[in-house]
Amino acid sequence: MLLAIDAGNTNIVFALVDLAADGGRGAIRARWRMATDARHTGDEYAVWVNQLLALEGLAMADITAVIISTVVPRALHNLTVLASKYIGVEPLIAGRPPVEWSVTLDVPMPETVGADRAANAIAAHAAFEGDLIIIDFGTATTFDHIDYSGAYKGGIIAPGINLSLDALVSAAARLPRIAVMAPVNADVIGRTTEDQMLIGVFWGYVAMMEGLVARMRREIGRPVTVIATGGLAILFDEKTDLFDAIVPDLTINGLVILYQRSQMSA
Repeated sequence: MLLAIDAGNTNIVFALVDLAADGGRGAIRARWRMATDARHTGDEYAVWVNQLLALEGLAMADITAVIISTVVPRALHNLTVLASKYIGVEPLIAGRPPVEWSVTLDVPMPETVGADRAANAIAAHAAFEGDLIIIDFGTATTFDHIDYSGAYKGGIIAPGINLSLDALVSAAARLPRIAVMAPVNADVIGRTTEDQMLIGVFWGYVAMMEGLVARMRREIGRPVTVIATGGLAILFDEKTDLFDAIVPDLTINGLVILYQRSQMSA
């Protein structure tokens, strides 16, 4: 079993991958999510993971390899302790030897490309042909262009919808905190404060996505497939025809591919 760990700014995803499943391509057997907190120690991660493994009828000894992708440098040490001390394997770090990115990062400063975005590029190019736009809904919402050869060509970083809503509520004393959800209808003139906030945040975000993707399409100048990933992708899919595909585990899929390629080249 491979434990693939994707440490983002808001959440850390732990995915247990059966490498022998699906004809050797690997299949996710279980996935768990916890809030990202750089203060969590390797010991705390170990207790948490051990308990969740037990619920699946498994133990630490069933994990034979670990690969980590992180955009939170302070979390890396303690995740490494989890792997080396409690699982008994030295983890592979995505983007570092011997698992350098197997994708061309065709931008002026490739070292600044987030690990999750590079992993997304690898997984998307393996699954889809032609030019791609990947929209990843996280703390930030990112829009990435992967060209037909699989090269990462750049993209856009926008505030995530929850971050935008938090900023609005924090800056306006009389605005209530609301949950992000799809409006019940397509009306854009709200009758209550809560309705007006939801319309502004939700439909404003849809308009931003559609507008940015339209501009990206014109700049690319070739047919493009739009892939969405991240927890809010399904929420928006109900109200826009922007997405050609939704792949919830895109980043984890990229980490699995990276691990498998590292083993073939070892």
